[in-house]
Amino acid sequence: MFMETPLSGAFVIEPEPVEDARGLFAWIAQCSTSFNKRKGTLRGMHYQVPPAAETKIVRCTRGSLYDVVIDLRPESPTFTRHFAIVLTADNRKMVYVPVGFAHGFQTLEDGTEAFYQISEFYLPEQSRGVRWDDPTFGISWPDDERTIVERDRSYPDFEPAGGTAR
Repeated sequence: MFMETPLSGAFVIEPEPVEDARGLFAWIAQCSTSFNKRKGTLRGMHYQVPPAAETKIVRCTRGSLYDVVIDLRPESPTFTRHFAIVLTADNRKMVYVPVGFAHGFQTLEDGTEAFYQISEFYLPEQSRGVRWDDPTFGISWPDDERTIVERDRSYPDFEPAGGTAR
């Protein structure tokens, strides 16, 4: 079941399992997994630009995480707004992240793993990001000690006119 979020085009997905003796099947260009040793690991806010702009479906397969998407589409009525949700292995919810959105998360417990289905292959030269704490977006992250790599910590201030932070 797809449930609308306050951001146009972004959804929370709650699976409605339909199973047979074979199980389930899905097809997408790339699947990725992110294993995070420590609570407070923050990854994001990432996206890719054309010709490798990507749609993602994100699910927490172990532990729990605070998942955030930001609408970076200048023509959108929800431009620069964000949506956040807690994803856990137990609640089995997923987030659909459309083209033109940045995505990131912060782990809420040790040993958290996220699984991504992605419409395009990763191309480093098309990779972009916006800073996790940029005041333009006003994201209230969980109040934990954070582990953030330099790349994610050092994205420049977001410039709404261009919307293509590196």
